[in-house]
Amino acid sequence: MKVMLRQNSTGTLLVYVAKKDLEEEVVSQVQDAEGRILTLANGWELAIANLEEPLQLPQTVEAKRLA
Repeated sequence: MKVMLRQNSTGTLLVYVAKKDLEEEVVSQVQDAEGRILTLANGWELAIANLEEPLQLPQTVEAKRLA
């Protein structure tokens, strides 16, 4: 699914999922072999491959929701 990454005015990373009309804060990030796993405030975990550092925000990326 396509998601948009951006920062709010306090510098917190936000994820917006247009198909679900959902915007949530990222509460934790983990780097693994396949890419970055973001945990959202609602409990969702999204895997994003090939996310370059430093983040260029806002940007739209392809994410996979983990179970």
